[in-house]
Amino acid sequence: MTDLTRLSKFVSTILRHRARDFGVELDERGFTDYAALRVLVQSRSHDQYTDADWDTIVNKSADGKKRFEVADGRIRALYGHSRVNPILYEPVTPPEVLYHGTNAQAAKAIRREGLRSMKRQYVHLSANTERAMNVAQRRADETVLLVIRAGEAHRSGIEFYCPEAEHYLAKSISVTFIDFPEA
Repeated sequence: MTDLTRLSKFVSTILRHRARDFGVELDERGFTDYAALRVLVQSRSHDQYTDADWDTIVNKSADGKKRFEVADGRIRALYGHSRVNPILYEPVTPPEVLYHGTNAQAAKAIRREGLRSMKRQYVHLSANTERAMNVAQRRADETVLLVIRAGEAHRSGIEFYCPEAEHYLAKSISVTFIDFPEA
């Protein structure tokens, strides 16, 4: 694991899952003081990170997935929260179609129950097939690509959020709006 990967994972752990464990206070939108977080991370890390290192993890990652947002001296993780207070985003109008990559076993449950956030705060959806499949391949060899009729779901009242350009979130998606591949 590279030093920047280690830094990104540590910051993600704090902001997504263990803020309270580290004494970090997140506001209702998931933000905390950026400078204070940097001090905390530096004090708990064996590595010392430069401004350039922090700039790299905040603004880009090796897989092209933006994981953090900095605004007005505050930082938050963009998605994937499990053990922190609910993170609020402004609702958006999604594209007509979004994608969700999963594994064959999960696809069976999704066919019965739809997409549910499970232990996370939101269901994660991708704006393109490549990204959806990359996510799915991290968890299984046998991947399944689901097509989400997001525009139709939105018009029926499902709210969508967009923490970064290629990534959308929703609380849940009814099976009514999911197209499954042919068996």
